[in-house]
Amino acid sequence: MKKYVIIIAFFTSLVSYAQTPDDALKLSWHTSNGTARNIAIGGVMGSLGGDITAANSNPAGLGLYKTNEFVFSPGAFIFNNKYNYRGTDTSNIKGNFSYGPIGFVFGTPSKYTSSAWTSTAFSISVNQMASYNNHTQYRGFNNYSSFSEQYLEELVRDQADTTAAAGNYIFGSSLAYRTYLIDTIRGANGSVAGYQSLVPISTGINQYYDAATKGGYHEIALGLAGNIEDKLYVGGSLIIPVVSYRRDFVYKETDATNNPYNQFASFTYSEQFQSNGVGIGAKIGIIYKPQNSWRLGFAFHTPQSISFTDRIRSQMTTNTESYAGTITETSDNLNNGNAGERKYRVITPYKMIGSLSYVFKENADVRKQRGFISADVEFVNYRGARFSVQNADDYSRTSYLNQVNDGVKNYYKGNFNFKVGGELKFNVFALRLGGAYFGSPYADDKLQVSKTLLTGGIGYRNKGMFIDLGYAHTFLNDVNFPYRLNDVANTYAVQTGSTNNIVVTLGFKW
Repeated sequence: MKKYVIIIAFFTSLVSYAQTPDDALKLSWHTSNGTARNIAIGGVMGSLGGDITAANSNPAGLGLYKTNEFVFSPGAFIFNNKYNYRGTDTSNIKGNFSYGPIGFVFGTPSKYTSSAWTSTAFSISVNQMASYNNHTQYRGFNNYSSFSEQYLEELVRDQADTTAAAGNYIFGSSLAYRTYLIDTIRGANGSVAGYQSLVPISTGINQYYDAATKGGYHEIALGLAGNIEDKLYVGGSLIIPVVSYRRDFVYKETDATNNPYNQFASFTYSEQFQSNGVGIGAKIGIIYKPQNSWRLGFAFHTPQSISFTDRIRSQMTTNTESYAGTITETSDNLNNGNAGERKYRVITPYKMIGSLSYVFKENADVRKQRGFISADVEFVNYRGARFSVQNADDYSRTSYLNQVNDGVKNYYKGNFNFKVGGELKFNVFALRLGGAYFGSPYADDKLQVSKTLLTGGIGYRNKGMFIDLGYAHTFLNDVNFPYRLNDVANTYAVQTGSTNNIVVTLGFKW
């Protein structure tokens, strides 16, 4: 039997605590969502205003409202997934319902004609910022590393004895130990000299990854903005993020040689993971018109503090042939039939937005305007995400999450996103085009990661009613890590493919 002993390590992706640096990206690295108009112009809303999406981008844009408005924005999100994992290509398509902003804006002109404060606007809306409804699948041959090694790393890192190995890591390493995927190495005197994986990495294994995810990242926004002499607009939004996430995960490794005498045939790890969070944050901004047709905008999104409750169940089945046969163990069996539960807090990265717009034939009566062109530059400090415990007395989890925070700082960086878009008006109809580029959040420049958007749409506005259609096609360059190890280079799947976002917005003004 071959012995694969691993030195003390840091990262474990599916063990007793589960949070990893990768989790921070779910809340920060996503493209812009909004009304169909906002989608069609590439998400540029930093200096335009006059759209309910401003509450989630630059709330000062609400200050352009002097009347009331209701909007409803149903849509559809389609993932065209393409993965290459260690030379093997896989693909699938996943479609689901989505939505943009739904809510009200109430604009009120000042009662005093002599006042510099021209008007005030208030909004209440809910917007889906990201959809997690997807199905990620890939497979490939690997003679370099194994998913099982992360369990070795954890046991060695903690200097776990056999009692701890059997019972302290009931959602990961203990399942591997109890099914003999991980076993002890005995010293000359019979004592435990270390741990080993029975996976024959050197002769190669076939790896299978399958994760079906559901849920979304939503924002309830309460916005307030003011208009000073139709020249300076100031505003802010109180943001209540609401996050739901579910993952049904299956990972499998099988012996590529089909050798019935090497004491390993396969193992399968499955997991049901559910996470729900709610928090608070704020967004503030200004828009200034140095000249009638020009608009300058700046917005700052504070870090959001989101409290999460996670629930997890896991199971492992290992076939070690003549070594121990086929054994199945579950976390329920080790946890009195209950799901594991964790409570923690995430601080999301801050964001800054700078914007410039030019409006053709600027007029206080927007029906007489002939269009615009606008550009936004965003900076997002991805490495600023932080995890913390909700119970200050939980010292073991505090230590673990401090290590995860160190990982966030090492793995990620701050980076820029660029957006440009425009609109041409033809009486009651409008034609819109745009594009955007979202830069990589990873500090490792070898990871060629980005999102590039091409967008477009049309709109109709007449007699207090409007209907818009927006479409965004996103070209993906991303990576997916099936597991993370510390002592060897991490293997990952390269994601290309695309996403398609279609949104229809129906609105009424009065």
